[in-house]
Amino acid sequence: MRRNIRWRLGGAVPLFLMLPGALPGAGTDLQRAQEQYERTDYGATIRILLSYSPKDAAINALIGKSYYMDGQYKSSTAYLEKAIAADGSNSGYYDWLGKAYGRRAEQSVFISALPLAVKTRECFEKAAALDPANREALGDLFEFYLQAPAIVGGGMDKAEAIAARIGELSEPERHFVRARLAEKRRNTREAECELRKARDAAPKDVGRVIDLAAFLSKQGRYQESDALFELASRSDPRSAKVIFARAAAYINSGRNLPEAQALLAEYADLPHTPDDPTRGEIARLTQKLR
Repeated sequence: MRRNIRWRLGGAVPLFLMLPGALPGAGTDLQRAQEQYERTDYGATIRILLSYSPKDAAINALIGKSYYMDGQYKSSTAYLEKAIAADGSNSGYYDWLGKAYGRRAEQSVFISALPLAVKTRECFEKAAALDPANREALGDLFEFYLQAPAIVGGGMDKAEAIAARIGELSEPERHFVRARLAEKRRNTREAECELRKARDAAPKDVGRVIDLAAFLSKQGRYQESDALFELASRSDPRSAKVIFARAAAYINSGRNLPEAQALLAEYADLPHTPDDPTRGEIARLTQKLR
């Protein structure tokens, strides 16, 4: 799905403070689990939380998110389903469940992928219905409608409707989704124009620069693309997102492969957050180098 910044489950409230009647010492363990998650040590998060009992919706959701970030999508869906069974009104839980079903669909053969794709759509639709201002859920639903075939509920008309809702919430995102629609229609001139408007609308957002740089790379306009990546690197030299995006642009265009490999090695040495590319994304990109 698109590179939206993920909204953390439970907002800014630490997990250990969300538990009614927590046992003595429980807060420390749960705080440690949350800290390990933020450090992207998902295995440690899972180990801590699996040993905790009883598990409420927030704990099951964080286990599910951790499994997702660790690339274990079947386990992710199992725990996110438990979270929803305990709290069926949480938009974020449905959005993450949709992500997990989507990854499972991508990894499945056609017959198995179809029902998983339908579940993906249903979860994204539920997330967007529960919280119409959840921009990440709307972004995920938009990308599903844009990319999925009609047999599982995709369609340009649906994508356009969601794009309009996103546009009401954010000017930069309005231009971004318009660019995605234009690109889908193979109108590269309009797509580029909208990406430039998105960058102008959020001049301090390095993500808007790398969106445009990646697009220009796909069009074979490598000199312009590289200049934008340089600009992004100067703006935030230690940004994991910039390093990953640059490596991806090189690999996807089949150029500067030794530099791309060096960028991925640099990425591995950086401190990460849950908002950075997941291990699964890194593995899929690295596989293209072989």
